[in-house]
Amino acid sequence: MSQRMPLSEHTESVQDYLKTIFDIQREQGRVATTVLAERLGNSPASVTGMIKKLASLNLVDYEPYQGVVLTAAGEKIALEVIRHHRLIERYLAEALGVPWDQVHAEADKWEHVLSEDLEDRIDAMLGYPTTDPHGAPIPGRDGSLPPPHSTRLCDLHIGQSATIAEVSDHDPAMLRYFAELGLRPGVDVTVIAIAPFGGPLTVRLDDVEYALGREVASYVAVCDITPASAE
Repeated sequence: MSQRMPLSEHTESVQDYLKTIFDIQREQGRVATTVLAERLGNSPASVTGMIKKLASLNLVDYEPYQGVVLTAAGEKIALEVIRHHRLIERYLAEALGVPWDQVHAEADKWEHVLSEDLEDRIDAMLGYPTTDPHGAPIPGRDGSLPPPHSTRLCDLHIGQSATIAEVSDHDPAMLRYFAELGLRPGVDVTVIAIAPFGGPLTVRLDDVEYALGREVASYVAVCDITPASAE
């Protein structure tokens, strides 16, 4: 069994920075300080100061004007925080019935203080889940994490079908909208029309058709894509 990183050795602010850097790095590669500042809602000057602190702790590799990436030690901490967060989300949704548009904010409060013992108990009680309520993968105890889904619903062509793998949890209002439409992980969806000039996609779920804006569809990751049926 691999040794996990004790989160109590680092402040909540450090943990939040590392988690956010990991998320952006996974999407974009090396992380620009301006992007990190925007994501965290902090000033570029304060972000630069924290990055220098993280670099002094050997948690990030930082080069001025070149951005930042996590070191192996920084990534280990980030993955442990993410594991806590997503397990808590799953627990809140399944055990307590908290709506999926509320679990993210609640998990943000719990992720820093969850002990390893309670983490393991929650994991076992839930049957060792591999994803959170939104379909995002839960890192393993060893820090393993599968690569992100690279195809979005907005990338599909007319006639293609796929299974929803993950929906973004960045906006509670959007999650409520997804819930109203039935757009949840595990649901099959087919694109039946695409309006020109950046117009909406018309999709079918369970024999019901909906028009989705391109931006909304970009927040839905899909897998198990099937080719369009031959006419």
